[in-house]
Amino acid sequence: MAEGVSSTKESENTKGEVGPGHNRPAAEWARWTKKRTFVRALEGTYGELLQRTHDLPRVYSTKDSKWHGGPQSYGKEIINPADVEVCQSIETHLKAFAPLGTNVNHGHMNSAAFYVLKGRGYDHHDGVKYDYEAGDMLMVPNGVVHQHFNSDENEEMVVLIMKAKPLFLFMHMLFQKTVKMPPNEATKKQLEYEPPTDI
Repeated sequence: MAEGVSSTKESENTKGEVGPGHNRPAAEWARWTKKRTFVRALEGTYGELLQRTHDLPRVYSTKDSKWHGGPQSYGKEIINPADVEVCQSIETHLKAFAPLGTNVNHGHMNSAAFYVLKGRGYDHHDGVKYDYEAGDMLMVPNGVVHQHFNSDENEEMVVLIMKAKPLFLFMHMLFQKTVKMPPNEATKKQLEYEPPTDI
């Protein structure tokens, strides 16, 4: 067997259970463990599908979704196949980072566009640092191991993330990898932080 490659048997823990790895939940986060709709079935006649799409709302309030996560970063899903029928080729979600907050270090097949709404921060992409601030658009290329960081010790950072993840999953490009879980510990400011209520 090649160096650095292990069989399923070798990756099992002492209880004989397969441990976290490629596409296996590294934690009991609801987003990772609950049943989700990644791509909806397209059923009915073409005319019915087209009419249903035209009849759907065009505006979706971000205030209608609840924040989840913490203590260093929070997220809320806005547009995706599981939550709205208007589109199933893209996914958008908001992330709010507490002062000096970060999130999970991870990688996935799909690229992502990352628009900074508020604050300033930086990303690590395969070990390379990229700084940004409100008004900047960051691109996370396909397959890059990345992590987002708020670089301000007093202010929050809020970003909008847009990606074609459902389309990639539909094409069976399923690979995702958690490299390092987000920290559970938090500073006093991070524990006191609450995501914005106006978005």
